[in-house]
Amino acid sequence: MKLRNLSLRIRIFISMILLVLLASVLISLVAIYQYKEQSEDYHTGRLNRKEENIKTHITTVLNGRQNTWEVKTENIPLIFKDEIYRIAHIHKLQINLYDLEGTMLISSKANLKPDQAERCIDAEILNAISHTVDHRYVDKHEENGEIFQSSYIYITDQKSKPLAILNLPYLEKDDFLAKELEEFLERLRYAFMLVLLMAISISFLLSKYITKSLKTISDKINTTRLEKRNQKIEINDTSEEISTLVNSYNSMIDELEESAIQLARSEREQAWREMAKQVAHEIKNPLTPMRLTVQNFQRKFDPNDENIHSKVDEYSKTLIQQIDTMSSIASAFSNFAKMPAQQNEMLNVVKIVKLALDIFNEDYIVFTAEKEEIIAKLDRTQLIRVVTNLVKNSIQSIPDNRTPKIGVNVKTDDEVIVITVADNGSGILEENIEKVFEPKFTTKSSGMGLGLAMVKNIVETYKGTITFVSEKDKGTTFKVVFPKG
Repeated sequence: MKLRNLSLRIRIFISMILLVLLASVLISLVAIYQYKEQSEDYHTGRLNRKEENIKTHITTVLNGRQNTWEVKTENIPLIFKDEIYRIAHIHKLQINLYDLEGTMLISSKANLKPDQAERCIDAEILNAISHTVDHRYVDKHEENGEIFQSSYIYITDQKSKPLAILNLPYLEKDDFLAKELEEFLERLRYAFMLVLLMAISISFLLSKYITKSLKTISDKINTTRLEKRNQKIEINDTSEEISTLVNSYNSMIDELEESAIQLARSEREQAWREMAKQVAHEIKNPLTPMRLTVQNFQRKFDPNDENIHSKVDEYSKTLIQQIDTMSSIASAFSNFAKMPAQQNEMLNVVKIVKLALDIFNEDYIVFTAEKEEIIAKLDRTQLIRVVTNLVKNSIQSIPDNRTPKIGVNVKTDDEVIVITVADNGSGILEENIEKVFEPKFTTKSSGMGLGLAMVKNIVETYKGTITFVSEKDKGTTFKVVFPKG
């Protein structure tokens, strides 16, 4: 299940839990890292202190009154024959003394055999000791899962002349620190469980509080309809973000109501125009043959009746007068059916197109714009009519078995406004491409086929253009171009 498909309440809940988990993991990692750093510093410092103390002790023995041997390298084993064990016991550390060539002189490890490799120092270590400023080197390595440090440093006489190399093998034992770390992590686990329970409770209450307001807004939006009066949302004691959302919805309701009124007025006017066209069409058709028939009757009527001429003249004049009256009525209806005069004004086309789309509840209609404000001189009502007719046409072109997608875009290019409406409908058949903008042409079971013809009429009134690109079973894109001025 994808995270974006989950409800907001579940996402808040999961986020809180993940935040606690992440914090606990980070604290644990920091603690372990701190333990390692502290352990390393502890062992390094302890080895340095041991080395300094043992070196001082050895120097004291060499220069003490109890030493009757001459202080030189060859006499080191004799000087420390018994003393080295006492020093090792005092400092709790193994002590090895080598000559300057790396050969062992004496060791506190009693069971060391003469032929073992430990009796000689590697050449690399000897080279490192001699080339450092303080003539000291620490070799760190791991054996059988345990970490060993082995320090090497010169022992000098009273004249600071090197006599021997002091080697101190040191095993890093972390039992105490490891136990402290284990105890800390154990406490951390208990604290984590407590915080986790608190996070679950808080996230549950918080998500419930947040989504309660959103649920109210969602229910209101789902019941919003263009054909009825919609109630505004009233929510008290809520967050600033929810209040902003509620205010935006209430503003949209006001705009939607205004749009509904305009649309209803527009539809009524359009219905009257269509009726006028039909009436004019039905009345005008018989007028001309009626007139010709009467005139022909007037010419051929038998003139033998002495009063017939006045009767015919009177009849003909009356009939012709009625015919002229019917023609005048038809002309009046026809004139009424024409588009109203344009009320051009400077408009933000982006805002008006958004307003036109507000009457549609379909969530698959996606609106995009190149800018927040694109100004042009147009008639507001006619622009809304163009957009609504194109979108309605797109909605009706999408089959029921297909997930609908409609995209409306507004952009500006030099001195023109470009509006595109793209859908994923059935497309336009090749044989119908030339008939799309013809009045009364339609492929639907209902409607008079005047929508696209009306759009084309409005666009061309502004000296604009309307074109389309269509692909069968993939969709159609209509492109409308209006001059800005």
